[in-house]
Amino acid sequence: MAERLEQQIHKEIYRQQAEQYERLVSREDHQQNILKAILAITPLMGRDVVELGAGTGRLTCMVAPLVNAIRAFDASEHMLAVAQRKLKTAGLTNWQLEVSDNRKIPVADGCADIALSGWSICYLVDWEGEDWQAEVSKALAEMERAIKPGGVVILLETLGTGFKTPTPPDHLKDYYAFLAWQGYSSTWIRTDYRFDSIEEGNELAGFFFGEEMKGKIEQEEKVTLPECTGLWWKRKQ
Repeated sequence: MAERLEQQIHKEIYRQQAEQYERLVSREDHQQNILKAILAITPLMGRDVVELGAGTGRLTCMVAPLVNAIRAFDASEHMLAVAQRKLKTAGLTNWQLEVSDNRKIPVADGCADIALSGWSICYLVDWEGEDWQAEVSKALAEMERAIKPGGVVILLETLGTGFKTPTPPDHLKDYYAFLAWQGYSSTWIRTDYRFDSIEEGNELAGFFFGEEMKGKIEQEEKVTLPECTGLWWKRKQ
């Protein structure tokens, strides 16, 4: 019951609460580990990128200054409106944003060097019930179709909010095992949230993760919420 309620909350957030969502995710990864981890997998300079589930452009804005071009897709036009504003504000011009389902993106075969998706494919597990494996396979196939031989698919997903070492959510453990079975390599990093105050942390963590997460916010020199993030990648032969 709690999982189904969380799924409905997240669907509503992606439909109508992009600004508040952006406030939360902009506090994550204050150590700036994500870009370093991606660069450890593959160079970005001069590459063409396709991104699935771009949301408010967290990864889009991170990689766009380095790549040749990025085409980013999301099912929510509401979320992409925030991404568009951020990209324009940053003065970036090498991007396109389009509304699309992760399982069928309007790109040509082999159009990119990198297919990237962060915190998005996991929702096929959450929302597709017993059919999740088939639906995840469709999204992974689309990502592989989009890249050239020698290109790489990169996925980022949570390995536990409020934890200092990887603690995968129970409902995603089979998905992560499935990625390993599909031949994906993996690693993990810390991407902790940093808030301006306990009040802000409680507001934003409660908004997305629920009331129980408020108790995991720490205040030492700074107000933080631990987060572990996994990266999975696979090169196309």
